[in-house]
Amino acid sequence: MAIVTLAMGAVTAQPGDASASRKAKAQYAYLEALSARQRGDIGAHHDLLERAYELDSANTAVAYYYGLCRLSMRGSTLQEAEQALAMMHKHLENSPQDYYETIFYADACRSLKKHDLALEALKQLWKHYPYKPEVQARLADEYAFTGDFASAVAVYDSIEALQGMSLELTSRKVMAYSALQDTDRVLGEMHRLMATAPKNASYNMVMGSVMQQLGMRDSALHYLDAAQRYEPDNGYTYLAKAQFFFEQGDSAQYDNQIYRALINENLDLDAKLGVLTDYTRQLLQSNDSSERVNKLFRVLIEQHPHESEIHQLYSEYFVVRKNYPAAAEQLGYVLDIDRTDADAWRKLMLVNMMDENYPAAISAAEQALEFNPDSIELYRYVAPAYFEMKEYDKALATYDKALEMVDSADVVTRSVLVGGKGDVYFSTGDTARAFKFYDEAIELNPANYGIMNNYAYFLAESNMELDKAESMAARAVNANPTNSTFIDTYAWVFFKKGDYKMALLYIRSAINNDTEQSEELIEHYGDILWMDGSHDQAVEQWKKALEITPDNESLKKKIEKGL
Repeated sequence: MAIVTLAMGAVTAQPGDASASRKAKAQYAYLEALSARQRGDIGAHHDLLERAYELDSANTAVAYYYGLCRLSMRGSTLQEAEQALAMMHKHLENSPQDYYETIFYADACRSLKKHDLALEALKQLWKHYPYKPEVQARLADEYAFTGDFASAVAVYDSIEALQGMSLELTSRKVMAYSALQDTDRVLGEMHRLMATAPKNASYNMVMGSVMQQLGMRDSALHYLDAAQRYEPDNGYTYLAKAQFFFEQGDSAQYDNQIYRALINENLDLDAKLGVLTDYTRQLLQSNDSSERVNKLFRVLIEQHPHESEIHQLYSEYFVVRKNYPAAAEQLGYVLDIDRTDADAWRKLMLVNMMDENYPAAISAAEQALEFNPDSIELYRYVAPAYFEMKEYDKALATYDKALEMVDSADVVTRSVLVGGKGDVYFSTGDTARAFKFYDEAIELNPANYGIMNNYAYFLAESNMELDKAESMAARAVNANPTNSTFIDTYAWVFFKKGDYKMALLYIRSAINNDTEQSEELIEHYGDILWMDGSHDQAVEQWKKALEITPDNESLKKKIEKGL
């Protein structure tokens, strides 16, 4: 392989090359860089290549791989990327026959939209490997990518002359001819392929798809029917027909084909999950009955009772429909299959918290930590569950445990945990300590807008440092301009400052952005209207809020006062 040749340093000396000693050091650093790359030590790989290049920049192998390494690094500017590309090209000028190096170079050119350079490199490679279909395929694809479909077809024809016809090659030629809007050649290529194996189900499915794209619906259905007739156990034939009926708007036939595909035991599980995901999404978007989805999930679970992915997907479906107990049940099956699945435990905690079933959330959390005692992510969810249950000591102990485990350099996670402690202390009435932790959380991560919002709201509630509260609320809203909770906090700060006009402006914006019909936002709207002198409108808003939370005694008193 070319890489082995380069590793041996087979590069001719150029005028002005480094001394023999520097060359030897460069070669050693280069070989060590390759070893580091194999070990997965990318940092050492880069540093060793950089050193080798400093010692002997005329070694084109070193220049090539140093350039490739620099290209793969994140954060490179366009100028740096172009410099790296030039370093790689320097080697190919001397060794245009190097197969993998040319392929990597062409891919890099394409990523930088340097298609002319990619084409030139692949043309040169084709000269050295005229009978290598992989080179021709890349060249043809590059032509197609740049819009030169005529040249792409010419290369595809060369590949066909070497290899014979194939479905993949014909499909590429059909796409090229379609781009050239040459319908006759599209059909000609497909008929040529069909003539080689008229009863091939895959050929018939592709032919049906092509006919459908050309608007020949009767012909499309003819070929799709033929595909099913020739291979009745091929689940993909049912998917192809399902897509046909979907585009025709025939929901009954679409459902029938989807059902037949999912009960087909020869269709692989990944394909079935993909089908069920798309099908479920379409029904949810149309607000259709859940029974159609439930029926298909039951069929799939009966076929694959021990596949956790099916239960995961079913759980996600129930979450969207806000059937949290059913979602939790499916996650329970996932955990029966694998008790150590930390992600499933985390989802189970969240589902129970969304259902406000905090005891179940804590039970899940405690079991999760038994199986995953080192999972920081789990601690981040366990502590809020304790907080919601008003088990403040356990919440603080959990936050402290997580802070002991998290890396000191991970300021984002530390900020979340420290801010969580602030929430706990505020709820216990220890505002001084709460605000101390909020300050620390924001100092750790100035972009922690959730804590910034909480801090601003609690300052407003305490009638303390309202200018500071306004500043933090403004920063949170500027970073999240459609977050109704953040906008509500901003409005509430203005309310506390007595600026009712600004408060009304923002509370209306908060309600307009609120998709959940929050009782708290509506109550705040009433409070602000009342203080602005619009008493009848205030009572109207309080009544709306009471409809959402009928047991709210505070709202009842406000309404009685207003009346």
